[in-house]
Amino acid sequence: MAKTKSVFRCTECGQTSPKWLGRCPACERWNTLVEETAEAPAKGKNTERTFRLPEGSAAAHPVPLSDVSAAATARTLTGLPELDRVLGGGLVPGALILVGGDPGIGKSTLLLQALDRVAGGRSPPRTVLYVSGEESPEQVKLRADRLGVDPSRLLMFAETRADRIVEAIERLSPAAVVVDSIQSVFDPGLESAPGSVSQIREVAARFLYLAKARGVPIILVGHVTKDGALAGPRVLEHLVDTVLYFESSAGHPYRILRAHKNRFGSTNEIGVFEMGAGG
Repeated sequence: MAKTKSVFRCTECGQTSPKWLGRCPACERWNTLVEETAEAPAKGKNTERTFRLPEGSAAAHPVPLSDVSAAATARTLTGLPELDRVLGGGLVPGALILVGGDPGIGKSTLLLQALDRVAGGRSPPRTVLYVSGEESPEQVKLRADRLGVDPSRLLMFAETRADRIVEAIERLSPAAVVVDSIQSVFDPGLESAPGSVSQIREVAARFLYLAKARGVPIILVGHVTKDGALAGPRVLEHLVDTVLYFESSAGHPYRILRAHKNRFGSTNEIGVFEMGAGG
């Protein structure tokens, strides 16, 4: 019988403590320790999770570096020039992108418009997938109608279980995926609650493996704290290929998109958007 134990983990730096503390001893931030229930592995059983690339993948086996092609990777344009410029020229196959911003700033609106253009940017239209863990399909449909998004181009999946989302992506092989948001998705194999440090770390790692193995660009929407930083463990920003921040001054219609990290382009570019009735 597996035993369970509780630990307290800092949501900012990931530091653990056997008991609750008002201030994290590592990053010295207040009220950031959250209780998690960790399940100890049963005696004599190996519970290690193993990720393997498909046998046909070029990275499935060690190869000489001289055999690796250094040709420029073909990018998928989102149809939004400002977004494409910040990304470094479009979506790279297998890229894992994290987009953060204040609630209501327009992250979901921007990404819904981008998916619509990715799907209709080529004939025949490509399959794209929008995974919503916080809004119902009816809410997403109302936004799509307001934005003029073609509903026949976009597949909607209201799900929060990571295994079901991974299964859907593997089955559909979409041209692009948006997961809104990473804090709402959970791994049922973990005892901790959705949004906890261990859940975010594990789920993000699964999406990273899937993106690299299948060559599917996956965009994760992330919550931000009241200080404006991305919520969750710092390892989340290290895992992804690109970190984008969507920013705006209070009451201002203009939005600025900045790249704080980009493995496929410059971090010196910004995108400027204006929020209107049509997106």
